[in-house]
Amino acid sequence: MQSKPVLTLADVKKIAAAAEAEAVANQWAVVISIVDDGGHLIWLQRMDGAAPISSHIAPAKAKTAALGQRESKVYEDMINNGRMSFLSAPMIEGMLEGGVPIIVEGHFVGAVGVSGVKSFEDAQIAKAGIAALAI
Repeated sequence: MQSKPVLTLADVKKIAAAAEAEAVANQWAVVISIVDDGGHLIWLQRMDGAAPISSHIAPAKAKTAALGQRESKVYEDMINNGRMSFLSAPMIEGMLEGGVPIIVEGHFVGAVGVSGVKSFEDAQIAKAGIAALAI
């Protein structure tokens, strides 16, 4: 039997606080979403001024990154480069940049999805959150 690390609520709160700090520092109103390795929602935070649709997009990006075990941008790039068949991938709806997997000791333990600003800025916020774990 193998064992692997899992996200705790304390970990999730660290990630969320660091992601929020990155967004606030840049004056970006976003939604921050954190999921476990199965794409199940653990945290959803809609900052003041964030668009309502971002509350759906951020968790979709996080779920895509968790289930795919790669940044959601990978799917966006594939589609933009002509692999339209990825639009039919099951259980994956957030194929836009801004979903970033959380990897601990080589294990995928979850993901962060952010929506509300430019996609590369969403990814910047997600990565700032993950960096708070110092892994």
